[in-house]
Amino acid sequence: MQFIAILALASLIWLIWQLIKAKRFTRFKKKIEDELKDKVIASIKEELNDNRSKIFPNNECHQAATLFYWCQYKSRILHAALQRDIITEQWLKDSGNLRNAQHLFHVERQYFQ
Repeated sequence: MQFIAILALASLIWLIWQLIKAKRFTRFKKKIEDELKDKVIASIKEELNDNRSKIFPNNECHQAATLFYWCQYKSRILHAALQRDIITEQWLKDSGNLRNAQHLFHVERQYFQ
């Protein structure tokens, strides 16, 4: 009987830990949307304006398509932020979100094609 009680308690502790991890991941995704998305959009617009030429006119339609692509999924926003040095891998480590970033890239890997 004690074995079943210990097993039930261990299962409950494991489920609580999984809930805590899930809440941290959800907060990380919200942080990407709230803090990084606007910075990524500004960086993309600046980059497109700086690279404007006759060959690459980068008009508003092109900007809208580029922004749609990069901001459609949270993993793309995070990837763009890392690519454009808005955040660094060290920032992910310091904030405790490196594992969350790895998980996000794994979960949304089909959107990188």
